[in-house]
Amino acid sequence: MKVLLLDIETAPNTAYMWGMWQELNSTKFIVDDWFIMCWSAKWLGDKKMISESVHENPDYKKNPRDDKRILLELKKLLNEADIVIAHNGVKFDCKKIRARFILNGIKPASPYTVIDTLTHARGQFAFTSNRLDDLGKFLKLGKKVDTGGFELWSDCLDQKIPAWKKMVKYCKNDVILLEKVYRAIRPFIKKHPNSSTYLDTVKPVCPKCGSDDIWYQGYAYTGAGKFKRFQCKTCGGWGREKDNLHNKKKKASMTTNIM
Repeated sequence: MKVLLLDIETAPNTAYMWGMWQELNSTKFIVDDWFIMCWSAKWLGDKKMISESVHENPDYKKNPRDDKRILLELKKLLNEADIVIAHNGVKFDCKKIRARFILNGIKPASPYTVIDTLTHARGQFAFTSNRLDDLGKFLKLGKKVDTGGFELWSDCLDQKIPAWKKMVKYCKNDVILLEKVYRAIRPFIKKHPNSSTYLDTVKPVCPKCGSDDIWYQGYAYTGAGKFKRFQCKTCGGWGREKDNLHNKKKKASMTTNIM
């Protein structure tokens, strides 16, 4: 199972406005549309960080907002990935990537499953805040790089190379923190993609992390029967075997609700 951890940084829209709280109700006020400034990624469990930024483009000075090259590089990784992990990935990262793909005339990447750590943090826990930075602090896993605020984005748009280097560092650190947060919440994720379907082994393995270091504890009961239950010693997640322990006579005698 190839699992890609991913984070992107986007530029803001540049627009005309007449007041501090004016809501723009037409694209005619937009001077420059947003674009993807940089992205960082790594394969789960791999130390190597992969990153691309528009300021590294050969024609950056002439086309400072051209993100096609870095998107084509990102597509290569997405084509390899079975699963993509991102914080707010469903509503932000993946939608932004698809938007820039189609605007740049890039065809879709091969299908992959998204694990959104923000969605699972909200769904399985009651943290005071579900922001990646706060989750890192709550769980004592680390924190984001301090950007200094909007000035960093502004300096990047002004083509200041030191600012770009800091932006890339910020993006890379987010991926490192994302991996730590994902590993922490993984055993609690319901309906996690089943890693055992990707492995060639016939041994029972943890459906969450794929480890075969499991120990059996009791049974899991469903409407269909009784199954051997286990906990993973590597990640802490729970799973069960698929062989129904009920014999044919027991299965035939089982009843079910109709209301």
